[in-house]
Amino acid sequence: QVSLVESGGGLVQPGGSLRLSCSASVSVFRLLPMGWYRQTLGKQREVVATITGDGSKNYADSVKGRFTISRDNAKNTMYLQMNSLKPEDTAVYYCNAAPGPFPSWGRGTQVTVSS
Repeated sequence: QVSLVESGGGLVQPGGSLRLSCSASVSVFRLLPMGWYRQTLGKQREVVATITGDGSKNYADSVKGRFTISRDNAKNTMYLQMNSLKPEDTAVYYCNAAPGPFPSWGRGTQVTVSS
């Protein structure tokens, strides 16, 4: 049984920052490649950033240079630092394994970028 809980979203002005957290209750978290996904209404969920168990990172072109993914394996927690936010970053953000997400998803955390 995997439980994923996202937090840290909110309303922020363009150019602002937010830090998302993902708490994962899975015994082998430290071995799993993980990722942040986002979804807006009517669109498919997309991968934003991924991180392997040993810390190798990849980013979608749309967030490179603005977002930073990290993880603390001792705490079974993953983070997404989002800077220079844009209105097009508005979405519900989810965490899951990446690639090969678990079938069950958390509730996500809403990020709204608006003036």
